[in-house]
Amino acid sequence: MKRKSEPYVSTTNACKLCKPLGACLAFRGIEGAVPFLHGSQGCATYMRRYIISHFREPMDIASSSLGEKNAVYGGGANLKQGLHNVMTKYGARLIGVATTCLTETIGDDVPMIVRKFRQEKKGRERGPEIVTVSTPSYAGTHMEGFHAAVKAVVEQLARAGAATEAVNLLPGFVSPADIRYLREIFRDFEIPGIILPDFADTLDGQAQVDYEKIPAGGTPLEAIKRMGASRATVELGRTLFSQETAGQVLVERFDVPLHRLGTPIGLRETDAFFQILEQISGRPAPEPHAGERGRLLDAYVDGHKYIFGQKAVVYGEEDLVVGLTAFLAEIGVRPVLCASGGGSGRLAAAIAAVTGGLLPEPPVVREGMDFYEISEELEALEPDLLIGHSKGYHLARKRGIPLIRVGFPIHDRFGGQRILHLGYRGAQSLLDRIVNAILEKKQEDSRVGYGYL
Repeated sequence: MKRKSEPYVSTTNACKLCKPLGACLAFRGIEGAVPFLHGSQGCATYMRRYIISHFREPMDIASSSLGEKNAVYGGGANLKQGLHNVMTKYGARLIGVATTCLTETIGDDVPMIVRKFRQEKKGRERGPEIVTVSTPSYAGTHMEGFHAAVKAVVEQLARAGAATEAVNLLPGFVSPADIRYLREIFRDFEIPGIILPDFADTLDGQAQVDYEKIPAGGTPLEAIKRMGASRATVELGRTLFSQETAGQVLVERFDVPLHRLGTPIGLRETDAFFQILEQISGRPAPEPHAGERGRLLDAYVDGHKYIFGQKAVVYGEEDLVVGLTAFLAEIGVRPVLCASGGGSGRLAAAIAAVTGGLLPEPPVVREGMDFYEISEELEALEPDLLIGHSKGYHLARKRGIPLIRVGFPIHDRFGGQRILHLGYRGAQSLLDRIVNAILEKKQEDSRVGYGYL
């Protein structure tokens, strides 16, 4: 199949979000942190609203609130005043400053402005840590902003020190439910872990009597500073393999061994993850997890007759798409299109690596896609279901096929922050949802409407 060779005009309903939004999510997973956008007020307002509608939690994002004057003369004064306001009103322990299109375009030297701010405050008060990261939206996706922020935190805060038994875990952008599950796995292996970022509580917290300006939780700052002394780092995400990330920084600066793995979705990718933990801990997988693996295999057998040969379109963040595609190939569903708004150049190779020998023919793999282009592809592929976030709902409705909602953002359903994707447990949940969506579709399309399938 060939794509239409029409000239590119514009993006229509992008299959990605903006770079500073990803940085804000990463900073939110650090203890006592306040995300800060150096740019116009509208950027912070848009991102707050977008994030809140998925996670159903309050989300403060500070802003330097630049206007027309600042666009001409520079935003240094606004940035300094904004940092001062966050220090006095929030009592932040860390301020994560991410740039926007405006400040990158006018050329503000944010690290220099922050250095001057620190010099002006020196001796008068002990200020928070300030981490800066360059995240213009025109230069990447929200996932690139997320990983850039994590890398900046490690570069600017991690230190060498006496060796510890801790293991750094860089999970990438997964759900708060996934983070809690990863914590559980590390506890069961008796591995002291440093998860960066950890927004399991800051983006999916408990009900509070009083509003907290900065929610409790997040990766402790002292733990981040000790990451250079950890005995190993585990970094998840196959499309990250050939780029410099936080894990690579820890190797180059502190000689911390790095284990790079795919996002553990499905049986084989989760097996690889558990094998690394077994190697690090020197012990076999704890019995509860071995039992979950066995039940998952049994469910694969039980559900195979309902879903074998079904065709799926998978879209979303690149590493999520890779993990989901690996999982679908295992259960007999044919991924016919794997699409992402990202443009790493590594998506096709990563898909080939996880599906080798499992599919009758490889899926179509597209990077830099928007939903107009995905819609065009669907006409020829005729999928049975879509797997991705809420922005694909209109395509699913138009074609009358199920949409399995995963990833971010999920704006038209409740509980998106509690969807479990990872590990044997996550694969079990995804399998049940896919099988039941196929059964429901079959049941609804039947003239008989039979109740035994």
